[in-house]
Amino acid sequence: MYPPITRRMASVYGGRYHKAWHTNLPIAEPPSWKTPLSFLSFLLTPWSLDEKAGIERTKWFLAEGQGYFAQQSTQPQTLGYSLADSPAGLLAWIYQKLVLCTDNYSWSDDEVLTWISLYWFSRAGPAASVRIYFELRGDCEDMGKNPTIPMGASFFPKELVVLPAAWLRKSNNVVFESHHKTGGHFAAIERPEELVRDVRNMFAKGSLAFAIVPGRTGYA
Repeated sequence: MYPPITRRMASVYGGRYHKAWHTNLPIAEPPSWKTPLSFLSFLLTPWSLDEKAGIERTKWFLAEGQGYFAQQSTQPQTLGYSLADSPAGLLAWIYQKLVLCTDNYSWSDDEVLTWISLYWFSRAGPAASVRIYFELRGDCEDMGKNPTIPMGASFFPKELVVLPAAWLRKSNNVVFESHHKTGGHFAAIERPEELVRDVRNMFAKGSLAFAIVPGRTGYA
């Protein structure tokens, strides 16, 4: 799920209605002088090759890949009219994301057309898919208080934002993490088996999140 949604659910409802959470787009703030020990460790610890690649991917997205986010989170309705007026325009708008946000995934024609059809033929129309960015804008800018319930994270190298796992551990109760060699923003399409395996392993017997709901082990 989109991290501001899952994170907000875990932060607001964690411990009462929400027992644990998992995301394949882990977002965390970098260490700062407000936490001296973490900040010192951040300065002295060299990054791994994978972490350097993740930072470069993140820098690319922030510099060249988030133009759609700026427009959808500020003037969504104008864009919505355009997308609802032109099937070709909608195809171009969505297909660009399917290409740039994945790890060289080979989309079939049927997959692309099915994806576009969800926007074109839905009762709400394409405008609904862009307006949610406007409604979530404040949540994206303000991370809010850190959730305390158990968290699982799946890292894919071609995600839009790929930050060091140590940043995530510093501010979250991480009980499971998995680092993959391939995959991007649409991991559920690109690497479905791996993503499902991660969620299963997070709650499997012997894991720190096993039987997180009292009386419910997840096994028949």
